Amino acid sequence: MWRFIDGRNEGVGVSDASGCSMIAFLHTGAAKFPQNLLSRSRQAVSPLFPAGVLKGFSSIVSRKLASHGFGASMAAMSSFPPQRYHYFLVLDFEATCDKPQIHPQEIIEFPILKLNGRTMEIESTFHMYVQPVVHPQLTPFCTELTGIIQGMVDGQPSLQQVLERVDEWMAKEGLLDPSVKSIFVTCGDWDLKVMLPGQCQYLGLPVADYFKQWINLKKAYSFAMGSWPKNGLLDMNKGLNLQHIGRPHSGIDDCKNIANIMKTLAHRGFIFKQTSKPF
Repeated sequence: MWRFIDGRNEGVGVSDASGCSMIAFLHTGAAKFPQNLLSRSRQAVSPLFPAGVLKGFSSIVSRKLASHGFGASMAAMSSFPPQRYHYFLVLDFEATCDKPQIHPQEIIEFPILKLNGRTMEIESTFHMYVQPVVHPQLTPFCTELTGIIQGMVDGQPSLQQVLERVDEWMAKEGLLDPSVKSIFVTCGDWDLKVMLPGQCQYLGLPVADYFKQWINLKKAYSFAMGSWPKNGLLDMNKGLNLQHIGRPHSGIDDCKNIANIMKTLAHRGFIFKQTSKPF
C-alpha cells in the first residue's frame, strides 16, 4: 500500500541504557580531542580504575556527548553513536486496496525486523501474511501494486491470530522486558496511526501498548538531511546514494530498505527519537 554546554567544562550526571550512573566532567570539544593526547590520558588514568570501568565510562561519555548534538563527531570515533533504544522494530504493512479505495482496508502482510540499536544490524524477523475477511478477494490493482497474489493470503491466519503471534515473538525476543527499550519504526504515520488501530476498532480487537509509539522515518530523515522525502523510500534511498532493495510496496522489502536507511543515517551520527504523539 502506498503511504505513506557551551565551551566550558561542566559537571554532569550521566546514565547509560543499562541504568548505570556516575558523575563525569565533560568538555564539549572532547569529540575532537587529539588521538595522541587521548591515548596518553587513558594511560594516565587507567591505574586508577578497576578493569572494565574505563570501557563503560567511554560508552557513557559517548551517550552524553551525543545527547548534546555531537553524534556526528562521535561517529567518526566509533562505528555508531549511542542510540536511545536497545532495539528498533521496523514495520511496514501492506493492505487490501483498489481504485477507488475500498473500505475498510485490511492488513494482508505483517513484517517486522528487529534491528539492534548498537550495531544497526537485523537480529530477527517476523513475517506473516494475513487473511482478509471483509474483502477476501484481492483486486488486480492490489496484486499489481504489492506483488501479493490470492494464494498468498488464502488460508492464512486472521489479524487477531497474527497479533497473538506477534506478542509471542516479542516475548521470545525479550522485547517485553521492562528493562529493554524498543520502539517501532515506520515509513510514515499511516501504519500505526491509521491502519492498525482502524482495523482493530472495526474488528473489536485491542491494540497493544507497544504499537502506540513509533518513529516516522520520513520525519527522522528530514531532521537529518534537511529535506522532506516526498516519494518516501525512493527519495530517501536517492538522497543517501543507496540502491533500492527488492520490490517497492513489498512489506518485507520495504522493511529492509527502512533498516538500510536507518543504518546509513546512524553511521552519519543521527540519533533516532520518537516522533509520534501519545494516544
